[in-house]
Amino acid sequence: MITAIVTYPLPSSIGREACRAHYEAIAPRFESVPGLIRKQFIWAESGVAGGVYLWRDIKAARAFYQGPWLAGILERYGVYPNIEYFETFAIAETPGE
Repeated sequence: MITAIVTYPLPSSIGREACRAHYEAIAPRFESVPGLIRKQFIWAESGVAGGVYLWRDIKAARAFYQGPWLAGILERYGVYPNIEYFETFAIAETPGE
């Protein structure tokens, strides 16, 4: 498995609540992305946002971060995202509440 951490600076016009609303609106679109196991939408007070993705393999990850996804990031945020790939050796999860 592959974990990809994607970050980009938000324009000053997009604050915390606007970012949250956008992420909540688009989250269902990720449910059918080939090879994607999970995506966590992230935001920091520093004005950086993005996602932490868990992929079945690097091929699926690299394929996704091109084409329409990249075009959408460039259109909405005006910057190229920083994407870092990690091999995922193990996952520990606690039961949800």
